[in-house]
Amino acid sequence: MIKILFFGDVSGAIARNALTKILPKLKIKFKPDLVIANADNLAHGKGVTEKSLLEMKNIGIHFFTCGNHAFKKEDPNKIIANSKLDFVIPENMADTKSGNGYKIIEINKQKIAIINLLGKTFVKEAGDADCPFKTFDKIYKKIKDVVDITIVDFHAETTSEKVAFGFYVDGRAHAVLGTHTHVQTNDAQILKNGTIYITDVGWVGAKDSVIGVNKETVIDKFLTDSKMIFEIPKNGEVIINAVILNINKSMRGNKIKIIREEELIK
Repeated sequence: MIKILFFGDVSGAIARNALTKILPKLKIKFKPDLVIANADNLAHGKGVTEKSLLEMKNIGIHFFTCGNHAFKKEDPNKIIANSKLDFVIPENMADTKSGNGYKIIEINKQKIAIINLLGKTFVKEAGDADCPFKTFDKIYKKIKDVVDITIVDFHAETTSEKVAFGFYVDGRAHAVLGTHTHVQTNDAQILKNGTIYITDVGWVGAKDSVIGVNKETVIDKFLTDSKMIFEIPKNGEVIINAVILNINKSMRGNKIKIIREEELIK
């Protein structure tokens, strides 16, 4: 049995500060073997930097996935190549170097494959992306005989694409964890063939915002169709959405528990 704590999209400095406060408490409570976070908006604003990854690595997050904003700041392929960070970006994105979308790590003498894929429906940056379903098939063919557990962060917009993907890989992936929408869904479940599934884990970010962005800016966008500046609140209440997974290699007895906490950042 492997116990994994997975945080949804961590958005900006306010979210990083909240995780710095709450992660020690969650580790004591749940005793995870592995902590993973989606880092798509980890740097303040869109994207991720090596500096922000190192900051979160130093507080005890072991592994990072990403999403459609992977290329907004620094070239993530260079971050992966030039650092010891355990970090992957969507394998099916056009600019992702082959093999940078999944990684095999070893925890408690079990080999765990962590795969990052991007959905294509209604995701602007996915215009030239390969099919995530077929990309999973290619990766799975390579790793199925050498890993014990397979986890997928499926960073996608529509519920239908995520649900379909869950059914498609049921019995092959041990867990499919949806990210990207920043809204935690109420459908955590074990699929027919044993795969742990949730449409969206949710996110870590400012509560008094529209999925992370200054609420007045977004409201004005809807009212006037003005250009939206990606402003993130710097303090206030922070929503912390995550899941805790209990995973067996055999998939028998797999479990998922939703976590939703709040922290005040002054």
